[in-house]
Amino acid sequence: MQEVELGSHTVRSHGVTVARTHMHDWVILMLLGLIEVILYVIHPFYRFVGKDMMTDLKYPLKSCTVPFWAVPMYAVALPIAIFVVVYFRRRDVYDLHHAILGLLFSVLITGVLTDAIKDAVGRPRPDFFWRCFPDGKDVRHSRFIVIEIVYDKWGNVVCHGVKSVIKEGHKSFPSGHTSWSFAGLGFFSLYLSGKIQVFDRKGHVAKLCIVILPLLVASLVGVSLVDDYWHHWQDVFAGGLIGLTVTTFCYLKFFPPPYHAQGWGPYAYFQVLEELRSGAQVTSTINGSNVQVTEARVENQVDETSNHGCMGLTLARGSGSALEDLESGRR
Repeated sequence: MQEVELGSHTVRSHGVTVARTHMHDWVILMLLGLIEVILYVIHPFYRFVGKDMMTDLKYPLKSCTVPFWAVPMYAVALPIAIFVVVYFRRRDVYDLHHAILGLLFSVLITGVLTDAIKDAVGRPRPDFFWRCFPDGKDVRHSRFIVIEIVYDKWGNVVCHGVKSVIKEGHKSFPSGHTSWSFAGLGFFSLYLSGKIQVFDRKGHVAKLCIVILPLLVASLVGVSLVDDYWHHWQDVFAGGLIGLTVTTFCYLKFFPPPYHAQGWGPYAYFQVLEELRSGAQVTSTINGSNVQVTEARVENQVDETSNHGCMGLTLARGSGSALEDLESGRR
């Protein structure tokens, strides 16, 4: 019964209706994307970095184990591919649309919050020294003496490295890789927990392992950023917290909690079913009333016909007796 109901909501039959209903949501989503691009382009706050602080920022500058381009692949593209597979199995356009929309909202809201905090805080990365001084020299030598010209009169560092690299060096807190990873994979984990009904009280630990796997991947991404000296551990912790918090709110906006009895489907699907059931009940009630009215009319017509027939027979008999009386009188 459940598969039959699910099969009635396909992209072809309900796709246009769903798209029109959530047109404003997609517009807001594009605005969030534009804000994210602006926040990424603008310069962050250049926090004061003194000479004594450089001691803790001399970790080696190395490439990131998880490149930036890989984050959208495993945090966005992979979950969407699974959503499409689920759609072809259940044929529920509401589930497909709301899963994609919720995932994109989760990732973009997380990205806006993360980059806004990055630009406002301007915390230097652990490898900031090598970004600031690619040659490893924080002093400048003349012919006979050493002249310290890399710090201004307030003691703030004056970098001579590549501007884009220095700019990126002031975006340590919070971790964007980690927040995006937990936003995308966290939403995917909640989606899976609802679909396979992890909290069905039957004690299947294998289901729980499946749900934990995306969170483990996101955690390992955060650990790799600390190992690569791109982030402090506080940056990774804050990024993961932001991603999980935002993705929980976004998921619950479209889907019931995974432990709910209806946690396997979106709110919109059950609302449509309720409307269809209510309409069917109203239609059946109206049809039943029409049948009753029709039956009553038929009965009335039958009664009237029988009554008219009796009256006709009475009149005929009365006229016949009167004729007999006239004939006997004549006789």
